[in-house]
Parts: sequence; structure tokens; C-alpha cells
Amino acid sequence: MAYNMKTIEGVKAALAEGVTTSRQLVEKTAQVFQSDKDNALPLNAFLEIYQNALDMAEATDVLRKEASLKGKEALDALLQEKPLLGIPFAVKDNISVKGQKLTCGSHILEGYVAPYNATVIQRLMDAGAIPVGRCNMDEFAMGSSTEYSSYGATRNAINREYVSGGSSGGSAAAVAANQALFGLGTETGGSVRLPASYCGIYGLKPTYGVLSRWGVVAYGSSLDQVGLLGHTPKDIALPLSVMSGVDFYDDTSADLPGAEELKNLSSLSSDEIKKLKIAVPKQFLETKGMDPDVAAVFTSTQEWFKQRGAQIEVVDVPILDASIASYYVIALSEAASNLSRFDGIRYGKREDPGKGFDELYVETRSKGFGPEVKRRIVIGNYVLSEQFSGDCYKKSMTVRARIQREMAELFKTYNMILCPTCPTAAFKLGQKVDDPLEMYLSDLFTTFVNLARIASVSVPAGKTKDGMPIGMQFVGAMFSEVALLRAAQSWEEDHPGCGIPLAEDDLGGAQ
Repeated sequence: MAYNMKTIEGVKAALAEGVTTSRQLVEKTAQVFQSDKDNALPLNAFLEIYQNALDMAEATDVLRKEASLKGKEALDALLQEKPLLGIPFAVKDNISVKGQKLTCGSHILEGYVAPYNATVIQRLMDAGAIPVGRCNMDEFAMGSSTEYSSYGATRNAINREYVSGGSSGGSAAAVAANQALFGLGTETGGSVRLPASYCGIYGLKPTYGVLSRWGVVAYGSSLDQVGLLGHTPKDIALPLSVMSGVDFYDDTSADLPGAEELKNLSSLSSDEIKKLKIAVPKQFLETKGMDPDVAAVFTSTQEWFKQRGAQIEVVDVPILDASIASYYVIALSEAASNLSRFDGIRYGKREDPGKGFDELYVETRSKGFGPEVKRRIVIGNYVLSEQFSGDCYKKSMTVRARIQREMAELFKTYNMILCPTCPTAAFKLGQKVDDPLEMYLSDLFTTFVNLARIASVSVPAGKTKDGMPIGMQFVGAMFSEVALLRAAQSWEEDHPGCGIPLAEDDLGGAQ
């Protein structure tokens, strides 16, 4: 019997039949990680493989074996309690894993070790999953290409001359290259969906609060959200089911209605698809910077829904034109505030010239932060200054409130919004790194989701003429994750394997 070793479903079946072990899965990832370092164009997805990952894998193998010896009922009970038993996953470098390095891709946190597990990590481990390694990211999640990392850029597994997207590019590249079954990223304005689109995999940004932020280093607290990357909607649904829910340590956390359905995700029936009313924002159809290949895939995705009886209507939402400006004012203001804690005194890197507190603070931050982080701190503090806070920050908060209201009103009529994830496919490394405004526009279609605190999944929907992936967004109301992932599963069943961009059997991916 053949097993699809690139999906959670396939690996679970292989583990059940004894075709592979959790230890072998972790060993293969570690081997690829080591061999890839010698590649002329290293992927640089993982920064390290955790030293205790093999021990954890062996422990799950022993647990499985002991339950098997007790009989089918004992094994079924174990797998019911731990539905991800033995499944390794990738972790973005801003999510705490107890006893492991946590640097946010920055020199300023060199040597810092997380003292506890983030809630999302703990819940996955309680379900039997294994955090296998730490993945690269844009420094403090500030970027759209994973080129602003102190560890160097992460390359795209499809073509290593291209970016992987950001800021969760390391996790996305690891999944796309088959080095991890699923990965955790974080979102502030599109940092899971964007690399998912660029790398040709699925990426979910859940409703704000569905996944606890406890143990996740903050960028923009009112926007940040943990997200998931996987080869199929089911690869996202099962981990989401065990991670979601209210957390004592996060007052913004919330339960996800219907979370149990995610454990056995089904697609939408033909009748359910026929009942869908889908909105296409007029503003996104008129975007001047949209690549023709992206526009063509956008059209073909709409046709796919229409052919199945769904109703698609173009809607005018003028406030969307202000979303990216509003987003950057809010995000950079919150970033400037959040990053003030990195001062060289409490933790992380310290540069002390011995001339007093002010000099220590300035020297540490000057040498510890990279240019993009410094740029955003300066802009954020400028916006928050007494002279400008009323004109910029408060106005942006007013725009945000209006976006939330208009999205809530729109979803009273429509089940879903359909739009591209990004105006372009992945670009070449170095192409936009010195043009921050051009880089910021990569988030043109994603930021409104974070501002409205709603849910969205990026679906691999096509390719450019050069073979680079293009993603489309299925956007839903707050707490619509189950419906969105069911719609994505319908897409997956009609486009089997679309979220597995590399056909090679080896985990290393394309060269």
C-alpha cells in the first residue's frame, strides 16, 4: 500500500501500520537540514533542529508500541487523546519552546532561551506532536520576504533564486520542501498567507483570539495571530482543533465554534456550494499593480465557483483603499511600543560602553536591531509623538473600526470574500529589499483581514508562466474557520496535490 508521506493523514496511516516511526521522520528532517547546508543555494528554512526532538520521537514510538500491546481499544484511546501522536512540526523563531533558543531572527536576542512553552506549543505537545526545529523569519516578524533576518534570507523551495515570502517564510519553505508536515507561523498583516501563496501551500490566518498569543513575542498586539501552514486543508484543520480555545494566560483568547468538526474535516457538498454567495471587492479588481498571471488565476478561481453554482457578485467597499495605510500606522505604532522592552538589561544581547544607562540602551539597540526594525521603530515613535498621534494613530483606529463594521455587515449577505493573496507571485531575492514601500505593498490584499480580526485561508490556485505558485484567499467572518477549511477541502479534492508543490521524493526539494 502506498502512503502519502507529505500529509498528516498519510503519515498517521504509515505510523499505524509500522511502515515508519516518528524517530525515522525526525531523523530524515535532521539529515536534510545538515545536507542542505552544503548546497550552493541553501534553503535556510530551519535555523536548527532541536536536540531533544529525537528523544521526544522515541518516546512517542514507545507510547504507541505499549498501547498496541494492550490491544486495539487501548491504542484507539491513546490516539483519541493524542491525535497528532508522533507528528513532527516546524516552529517559527518567535514562538516559545521551553529550553530552546528564541531569537526572533534578531541579534538582540542572541543567547536567549525560552523558559516555558507557548500555549499553542504545549497544546500540540499534549496531543502528541513534536516540535522538530526553529525556523527562520524576518526580524521580529517585520517583512514580507524573510530577507530581513540576521541569519540570512530563506529561499523558495520551488526556485531558490526567489523569496519564500514573509515574515513566516522559514516555516512555509520547510513545509513546501517537505521538511515538515505542518508549520506554525505568525500573522500581523499577512505573514502566514503571503509565504503560503509564494510557496504553493495552504496557509490559515484564524480569527483573532482563536489561538492564544501566550508565549509569542509581540509585534503588533492588536493584530498578531498565530497561523498554520500545511500541504492540505486537513493538515491545518487537525492541529487547529487541538490548539484553539480559551487560554487562562491570554484574555483575548476565545473558543472556536465547531472545532470538533476539524478533526474529521469534510468538504462542502454540491448543494452547499450552490448556496454560497461570494463577494469580490471592486477595489481589488481595479488594482493597477496586479500581475497578469495573478489576474488570470483570480478569474479562473471565480469560474470554478460559478461552474458549481455559487453566486459571485462584485461589491464596492471603498474603505478597503485605506486598509494598508491604516494597518501600517497601527502596526508600527504598536511595534515601537512592544520593542521598547528590548533594552539590553533584562534579557538578550547587551552592549555596555560603561558610560551609563542611556549609552547602554542606545548601543545595545543600535547594534542589536537590523535596518528594517529600526525603520519601523522610528516611524512608530513618530506617529505616536504628541504632535502627530491625533492625526495619524487615532484616525487609523477610526478607519479600522469602520473596516470591522463594514466587514461584519457584508458577511450578513455573503458567505465569503474571494480575492488574491498577493498582487504578484514570489519575486527574486534582492529585488525589493532596498525598496520598503514596494515591499509593503505585498500586503495590499491581506491587511484588511487582520484589521477586521476575521479569518482567511490562502489556497494554492495556480502558477505563473515561470512556474511560481499563486495563491487565492477565501475570507470569512469571525469564527468561520470550519466553513473556510471545508471550502478549501472542496478545492483540494478537485485539485488533488495542489498544496504539494514539489514532486521529488527526497525532503530536500528542488535545487
